[in-house]
Amino acid sequence: MNQDVTVSMKVNGTEVSRTVEARTLLVQLLRDELALTGTKIGCDTSTCGACTVLVDGRSAKSCTLLAAQVGGAEVTTIEGLAEERGERLHALQEAFHRDHALQCGYCTPGMIMAACSLLDELGDQPTDEEVRAGLKGNLCRCTGYQHIVDAIQSTAATHGSEGPAGSVSTAAAGPGNAKGNGPAGARPGGAR
Repeated sequence: MNQDVTVSMKVNGTEVSRTVEARTLLVQLLRDELALTGTKIGCDTSTCGACTVLVDGRSAKSCTLLAAQVGGAEVTTIEGLAEERGERLHALQEAFHRDHALQCGYCTPGMIMAACSLLDELGDQPTDEEVRAGLKGNLCRCTGYQHIVDAIQSTAATHGSEGPAGSVSTAAAGPGNAKGNGPAGARPGGAR
């Protein structure tokens, strides 16, 4: 017996409402219903971080959240991170490109989304250790992580206490806040 639910939320600044099966994961809603395929499905077990998005400004693994759990929230995917309606890359996207922090690109959207949340949390001078700890739940099988760390640190240094340009943090105490509260799968500091 399938039970449908109507889920309404803001995705990348646009109000959306969809009726889906109650068991629909957020990643499925984003990819299958909204055609936002930048959010990847990697492991289906919350291990790899390829599915990381921002829920109310905090990183969350969308493969572990039911779409109904984020009803009323603001969700940002990699597609919504670019500025000026996608005409200008977000500072982290630019840094990943400039600092060679990607190879195949499969993990990159999740890494960048986790890094957004991480920079909001850590500020303008994160150490290598802090960045690596914050990205512990995001796996990359192609690169050594140093270029990723470099890209995140250069973005932090360039944008100081105001956060990365185009910061999408919208709620300091939303799901997955610094105390670790919020829906299952939402984690502070890089979707651990």
